[in-house]
Amino acid sequence: MRTTLTVDDDVANELQRISRTTRQGFKTVVNELLRRGLAAGAVPVSTGDRFVVKAKSCGFLSGIDPLKLNLLADEIEADQFVEQHILKPRTS
Repeated sequence: MRTTLTVDDDVANELQRISRTTRQGFKTVVNELLRRGLAAGAVPVSTGDRFVVKAKSCGFLSGIDPLKLNLLADEIEADQFVEQHILKPRTS
């Protein structure tokens, strides 16, 4: 069957690259990849074993008060403001 198919540029470039590297015709590459895609869609993809994230409490290093982290962030922000707007000479 002859048909016109419009594909995105990145897909066309990859199809052409595969065609060049495998030394197969463009039509052959497109048909083979379509067959693979259709076959893969018919069978659910096996995800293998489930990946489980185990939480681990690391805590803060001694001497760091988590309740004062916002204070530290505010101090850093104020220092940056002073550095950018007050200490830096204005050029007009």
